[in-house]
Amino acid sequence: MSDPAGLAGQAHDGSDVADATAPDGREAEAVAQADALAKMEDQWRRALADADNVRKRAARDGALLRAQERAAVSLAWLPVLDNLELALEHAPAGAEDPFVEGIDSIRKQAVETLARLGYPRIDAANVPFDPRVHEVVSVVETDDVPPGTLVRVLRPGYGSPDNTLRPAAVVVSRAVTPDRG
Repeated sequence: MSDPAGLAGQAHDGSDVADATAPDGREAEAVAQADALAKMEDQWRRALADADNVRKRAARDGALLRAQERAAVSLAWLPVLDNLELALEHAPAGAEDPFVEGIDSIRKQAVETLARLGYPRIDAANVPFDPRVHEVVSVVETDDVPPGTLVRVLRPGYGSPDNTLRPAAVVVSRAVTPDRG
């Protein structure tokens, strides 16, 4: 009987060893799976962040491209607008000619269209010089206005201080100095 008891004891001892090693194996496998899951979750979060960054960059690049194209087309139309204004300057003064009125209506429509596109007309005189929207073509000495004031606009500009399509060509005042000759 000692043999069956010994076999039973051995079997019992062997199952304790198997039971003791089985939880360690399951724990190791669970830890490995948890690590793999954490790694996949990290990769998933990184992929989401990358996709979000790509979306934002595409939106930003698209907006920049649209703004550049809008500026290029607007700039291409400026000579046409300048020629309409030149034609109006050479029209007979005081005459009510339907042709001249039509050209003036087209010019006004073009100026309004540029303003809607984000490029309002810059043609105000007697305002302080702003290098962001004005280009000095000439300087005049005068005591009639403070130095650095626009005396005359030779060619209108279009845009704003932050987004200038074309600066206005202007004549700027300077203080009269007696020693200049």
